[in-house]
Amino acid sequence: MEKEEKILKEDTAENKDQNYENELLAIFRSNISDDELLTRLEDYHENDIAGALEQMDASERQRLYPILGEERLSEIFSYIEDVDEYMKELDLSSAAKVIENMDSDDAVDVLEEMDADARKELTGMLDEEASADIRMIRSYDEDEIGSKMTTNYICIERSMSVRSAMKALISQAENNDNISIIYVKDENNKFYGALDLKDLITARDYMDLQNFMITSFPYVTDHEKISDCIDRIKEYEEDSIPVLNSEKEILGIITAQDMVEVVDEELGDDYAKLAGLTSEEDLKESLGKSMKKRLPWLMILLFLGLGVSAVVGMFEPVVAQLAFVVNFQSLILDMAGNVGTQSLAVTIRVLVDENVSAKEKAGLVLKEVRIGFVNGLLLASISFAIVSGYIVISRHAPWSYAASVAGCVAAALLVAMIISSLVGTVVPMFFHKIKVDPAVASGPLITTVNDLVAVITYYGLAWFLLINVLHING
Repeated sequence: MEKEEKILKEDTAENKDQNYENELLAIFRSNISDDELLTRLEDYHENDIAGALEQMDASERQRLYPILGEERLSEIFSYIEDVDEYMKELDLSSAAKVIENMDSDDAVDVLEEMDADARKELTGMLDEEASADIRMIRSYDEDEIGSKMTTNYICIERSMSVRSAMKALISQAENNDNISIIYVKDENNKFYGALDLKDLITARDYMDLQNFMITSFPYVTDHEKISDCIDRIKEYEEDSIPVLNSEKEILGIITAQDMVEVVDEELGDDYAKLAGLTSEEDLKESLGKSMKKRLPWLMILLFLGLGVSAVVGMFEPVVAQLAFVVNFQSLILDMAGNVGTQSLAVTIRVLVDENVSAKEKAGLVLKEVRIGFVNGLLLASISFAIVSGYIVISRHAPWSYAASVAGCVAAALLVAMIISSLVGTVVPMFFHKIKVDPAVASGPLITTVNDLVAVITYYGLAWFLLINVLHING
């Protein structure tokens, strides 16, 4: 036994700071006593333990579950993505205790992953406090900030002295570990403010605790849309922010970890919307659900694309006389699409703020058009020089011919970039005005519209300038 432990310690020391999961697997699979195992685990984070458990088989995990205990398992399971399969390895009584020990928001996530029968059975076995917290959080829509809160927080009364506040902290800290910010309620049970843990620790008995309280502490209300308050939450950079109901009573908090998850989900959802999806797809999502998210906009864009093709067909005489201009079509289309996407991203970011005035929106439109013009002028000048040289070298054409074609390309590029900047700004504003999510509606639509703008601009100018004005053929 001593020899085995010595080898285990040497292996652990050798791999220190390299791969904690491998170290943990070595510890789990050794023949050390349960007490020694628990002692060793005190040096490891729950996230690393969770990673090690995921690499073990069911029989190995089931041997460890009683040793780890329900309280430690509740912390470990909060770091596992698909935790339902691990919960099934526990008996119902143990599973219920694990859920009871979890933060309420994590408990809700775990229950949502389970099938309806298991969820109903487990919910009925929870104690009243855990059951009430879970029911409250599940009562909110998934896009409301109340669905992301936890009831794991410390709250004291405004009238408390330093000594009584410290006693309340110690008493509540046994079940609530989010203690860096202590929340304060008044005699009517309404949110009064917040107190930094450091200030409470350093305060003396004779001091008035209210002098340390921040009465203008930021908060959100439970039914606020996540998309409406996410920027406000990020700006304050607090460890946690309270969630209040309409009566200004504190219901829970949004922790920094919750904020990171919410921001990540919002970014993923927005990215999906810009691709024309109704929401972000999951790796395990069925074929039917994925198709349902993608098909609606693809059908609309199919007909719009056919419209673009029909417009291109209208310019067949231009292509017949000046086949060479086709070479630069993708340049105009790509740049118009890029500019429109940039303007779209800026506009959606601005529209998140519901307090933006009509004057500010008009200013944004003008600014984007000016940016499109200046950028277009610069890029048109560069493209004129490059296209001219390319035509002279590749076709051995005279400079007058090369300058004419390059001038048409540059002019089309400039006009297309100006119009695309305008479209990328005005279209999302229009959808926002008619209460349609601009991220969903604008992304694919603007790409197609800008293709149409670019095609008409380019071939229209080629027809007018090169054929009708300069009388160039071939």
